[in-house]
Amino acid sequence: MTGTIESDYLVVGAGATGMAFTDTLIRHADVHVTLVDRRHGVGGHWLEAYPFVRLHQASAFYGVASTVLGGAIQQDGPEKGLHERASQPEICSYYLRVLDAMITSGRVEFLGNSEYRDGTVFSRLSGERFNVAPSCRIVDARYLSPSIPAETAPPFGVNPGARVVPVNDLVHLEDPPGQYVIAGSGKTATDAIIWLLSRGVGPDDITWVRPRDPWMLNRAVVQPNPAIFQCMAADVLEAGAAAASLDDFFLRLEDAGVMLRIDRTVLPTMAKAPTLATWELERLRSIENVVRRGHIESVSPGTLIFADGPVSIPRDAVVVHCAADGLKQPPLVPVWQPDLITLQPIRAGFPCFGAALIGYVEATRDDGETKNRLCPPTPYGNTLADWARMTVLGSRASRSFTAEPDIKAWSDQVMINPSGIPPDQPRTAALDRAVQRLGAAGGPGLARLAELAGLAS
Repeated sequence: MTGTIESDYLVVGAGATGMAFTDTLIRHADVHVTLVDRRHGVGGHWLEAYPFVRLHQASAFYGVASTVLGGAIQQDGPEKGLHERASQPEICSYYLRVLDAMITSGRVEFLGNSEYRDGTVFSRLSGERFNVAPSCRIVDARYLSPSIPAETAPPFGVNPGARVVPVNDLVHLEDPPGQYVIAGSGKTATDAIIWLLSRGVGPDDITWVRPRDPWMLNRAVVQPNPAIFQCMAADVLEAGAAAASLDDFFLRLEDAGVMLRIDRTVLPTMAKAPTLATWELERLRSIENVVRRGHIESVSPGTLIFADGPVSIPRDAVVVHCAADGLKQPPLVPVWQPDLITLQPIRAGFPCFGAALIGYVEATRDDGETKNRLCPPTPYGNTLADWARMTVLGSRASRSFTAEPDIKAWSDQVMINPSGIPPDQPRTAALDRAVQRLGAAGGPGLARLAELAGLAS
């Protein structure tokens, strides 16, 4: 050992959740935090993301509670009237500014290119090792770290001569292939297709291997405007209350303008539900070469192999790997345990707010049982039942922490809380109607969704 870390907290992982937790904690408690990350800087997977990626949601819903990421409304383009979405360089620059402010405060130290294991932090560059003091509280900000294609091998075999590239490498191709084969059903795949189309690639030159059809949220109704967001939440719970089945629930959400699907002749089975704009939807619908044969098992020059047989492609086709796991779904665990704090989403689908909320509760509460009662974790969506479960558990958690006056006052004023209504928010007829609808639909909607998701009441 060459030294000892004497901080009050060691936060392992300086991505979105680690930064959100630390930012709120140091603003509400007199503590010192050491941030550790295996990467060279802060921002987590954004440092390795494909260069044309943007946040799928409004920038204001992302980042740390003290510093708004963006917030302007787009004045032109296909998303005119919607809040801006930050690009990869903008996100990385934002986190660097946030870190600089943390370090300037004298309350945060950052150790990059470093790993934490079994009470020890060691540098991946110098080999230097630090013992972590027993009094230092460990915070795991890696439990739900996403997998991305740049850091994950393709989940299928690649035979000699086959051209398979991660989505990051699309921007480096120098010669057009005979076909672009996009492997994946989620946001990364849709981003890759829309980027190719924007660069003049024709729809007929793209084959989309879509193992599962996805439901996606209409970006227009997931906005940092309380009247819009509360109306969307009311639509969800009204649809839940009336739903005869999970498929019926999502079809009702489609009719309400909340959910989108690419092919209206196919009932999706995937519900990770990133946001999608209607202009993107129309471009995705131009792709007619869609392969629904499950997951690729292996790729050879000129052939995709599936469990039920081969599919021919041009020998010089480029298969674009967009099929990393993305959002993880490990078992939910209590956030507070005797020797560990494990960051997880609290309010459905918004991990930055969940991490910031955990930071606030850690700073203002002493009893572990109370903390876990206020912040029960929620999962991410994957299947339709998962999404319903996420909605129910997130709503239950929201009722728990907003019952505390100080937490409600804090959460109503931070932009990363999508359901917050700031105290200075002008009351409009649209907002009042949405709040009334949400209140009326909450009980029956959550009860029915709990039944559909197989949850106890």
